[in-house]
Amino acid sequence: CVSCGQCAAVCPTGAIVVKNEISKLWTAIYDSTKKVAVQVAPAVRVGIGEEFGMSASQPVMGKIVTALKMLGADYVFDTSLTADLTIMEESAEFMNKLKTGAKLPMFTSCCPGWIKHVENMHPHLMPQVSTCGSPMEMFGAILRQHYTDDELYSVAIMPCTAKKYEIQRPELSSLDGVPDVDAVLTTRELARMIHRSGLRFNDLPDEDF
Repeated sequence: CVSCGQCAAVCPTGAIVVKNEISKLWTAIYDSTKKVAVQVAPAVRVGIGEEFGMSASQPVMGKIVTALKMLGADYVFDTSLTADLTIMEESAEFMNKLKTGAKLPMFTSCCPGWIKHVENMHPHLMPQVSTCGSPMEMFGAILRQHYTDDELYSVAIMPCTAKKYEIQRPELSSLDGVPDVDAVLTTRELARMIHRSGLRFNDLPDEDF
């Protein structure tokens, strides 16, 4: 198992389901001592539009930001920022490997399902996997540095259920053991929150990150 979630996606009886963490986000939102920061992955903006009957080509990111703020999020960020940072860091790491004669190719570390697969099936390749964190984890680390751990509740909206596993990895926690990201919700979980809250997603105005 690499925690990819495909078994839940194709299970014909619905017996296998993705772990629902909506209640974690609601609990944080209603906790007056917490500042809830939500980052949204690029792919989410396509999937959630289709969930509400909108064309895949119709931009809905502004509506996602509005919906999250209306649901109670204090801050909403775009994971695309750290996707660019990941490219820069991986490029620097690759150039260093090239100069030092390290074994190539260098593999990306952005996908936790891929990392788990390498660990399970091809452990000899691990030295060739980039040491950079994924865009989600990089953003989580930045937020931890900007806010104090006791006030921040960091949430990521991601298209892949493997991200739920990724935040549990011990090496992706702060020095005091606090995870860089507290909870991961899938596109489908966010859509459920919007549906159950009675928000008319298609009619929401656009807001900026």
